[in-house]
Amino acid sequence: MTTDTGGVAEFGARPWYGANEVLAFLLELAALGFLSWWGFGAGHEGALRILLGVGTPLLAVVVWALFAAPRARLRPRLWLVLVVKALVLGGGAAALYGVGHPVAAGAVAVVTVVNTAVAEIFRTAPAERGAGRASPSE
Repeated sequence: MTTDTGGVAEFGARPWYGANEVLAFLLELAALGFLSWWGFGAGHEGALRILLGVGTPLLAVVVWALFAAPRARLRPRLWLVLVVKALVLGGGAAALYGVGHPVAAGAVAVVTVVNTAVAEIFRTAPAERGAGRASPSE
């Protein structure tokens, strides 16, 4: 007999999964911050500076919510989700580069790529391992 704990046991059984998901969330927040930082410091004056500083991360949030969030409004294929993630998270790294921090931008880009790859491996691994096998408690 098996019991379902609503995914809580998943984090306990695979602590790296939970740590990677927390890192992904922090990278998403950082990307929004970098986009805003770039927008406010883009060298423009007045309303355009505010529009870029607020509008750029806001546009990223809307696109993310529609296509890449875990509970996205639209459910596109994996390749489109990865394109959106590349645009938003890569845009954050590019924005960090744009404000004059190329080494940090490179580090953020590398961590983002590794984090996304590990997340996709974690998402597909349980389905592949569990296919056709009975659980030990059955």
